Amino acid sequence: MNKLSSFLEQKFMPTAVKIGNQRHLQAIRDGIVLTIPLIIIGSLFLIIAYFPIPGYDSFMKNVFGPNWQTSLLMPVGVTFDLLAVFVVVGVSYRLAEHYKLDALSVVVTSVAAFMLVTPYEISFTPEGTDQVYQVRGIPLDLTSSKGMFVAIIVAIITTEIYRYIVKKNIIIKMPAGVPPAVAKSFASLIPGFIVLLILWMLSLLLKATPFENMHNIVYVILGKPLSLLGGSYWGAIIAVIVAQLLWVTGIHGQGLVWGIMSPVWLALIDENRQAFVSGKEIPHIVNTQFMDIFYSIGGSGTTLGLAILLLFRSRSKQLKQLGRLAIGPGIFNINEPITFGLPIIMNPIMMIPFIFVPVVIVTVSYFAMDFGLVAKTAGIMVPWTTPAPIGGFLATGNHISGAILQIVNVLISMALYYPFFRLYDNQKLKEEQNKTE
Repeated sequence: MNKLSSFLEQKFMPTAVKIGNQRHLQAIRDGIVLTIPLIIIGSLFLIIAYFPIPGYDSFMKNVFGPNWQTSLLMPVGVTFDLLAVFVVVGVSYRLAEHYKLDALSVVVTSVAAFMLVTPYEISFTPEGTDQVYQVRGIPLDLTSSKGMFVAIIVAIITTEIYRYIVKKNIIIKMPAGVPPAVAKSFASLIPGFIVLLILWMLSLLLKATPFENMHNIVYVILGKPLSLLGGSYWGAIIAVIVAQLLWVTGIHGQGLVWGIMSPVWLALIDENRQAFVSGKEIPHIVNTQFMDIFYSIGGSGTTLGLAILLLFRSRSKQLKQLGRLAIGPGIFNINEPITFGLPIIMNPIMMIPFIFVPVVIVTVSYFAMDFGLVAKTAGIMVPWTTPAPIGGFLATGNHISGAILQIVNVLISMALYYPFFRLYDNQKLKEEQNKTE
């Protein structure tokens, strides 16, 4: 056990800190966070549009007309269908902020660059014919989750080129009396021109290849392999183990791992949403909602079960008091009182279940959905602080099986944590008795 603790502290932790502090990864993580409120807003309208009450659809048609659902889904479209645009804005802004550039100018240039590399053409087949026409327009699937990888790449490329030009002082400087807003606009002229010129030339070059555009080449080389890995059972297990190992060294594991995997998992969420709205079979099990709702019950490590044990089964006064403090936040999936107060970090007893319990929970949840015992997540973005079993019910498209699975997961976690909790509780009780004597 000492060897494991020593390895984590001396080898694993320094590497993880360097990765977590890498500026591009930080910008991607913080930039994607920008999209979360919008996705949640869109998801609320999605829940209302498909509320599972008998006669609900007929009632809404009688009150609001036959096209009530189309109107209600409009906010869903302007949130989910523009995810890539929001990601361009978020990533470029955060990276420009890190470099202390004029973030607004960088964001505007990044959005223009993203539109430049996105094909302005849509295939259209009129109803009742086999003839395919090409019409002018931006394909919504490329501005939604499918375009997120290109959005991230374009945001980083734009900001780095912009920074280089500004660093070399190749900008137009206005006299001192010119208003700051006007001076910043002229200062962004040359960097913006060079960015768009480079990406325009790249776009023309790719058009002459079989890939035709940046979206296709990124999807084939990067998007598809990551989706296959990230959306698989083993991809989820690897993500969980790495996140838990980071946590026990004192690093926010979900913040780092989820930041890397979010582009993949958000894209899978959107594909589930499209299938759910179309009435088709939902394709993916693993995505952000699967990980947040079924693995993070009580927080990373499925620690709500541990919080319940601390509150109701502790004999140690210290752990009993910690249980009283931890149960409230734990219900809303916040477990810092446990991870730092128990503590779990570098605790040779509690770090063992903290790592393997989530692996068991993810395994049970995955195969429960794979075998059809539990409904898959329906692409509805439920806030990660939503208490169980409400979160499971909403995330699976208002399906009771999702709520039941969350309850089962809490019971499993309690059973698995119990031997280690009892060992640690006895240790603390003995310490308290020795102090009293």
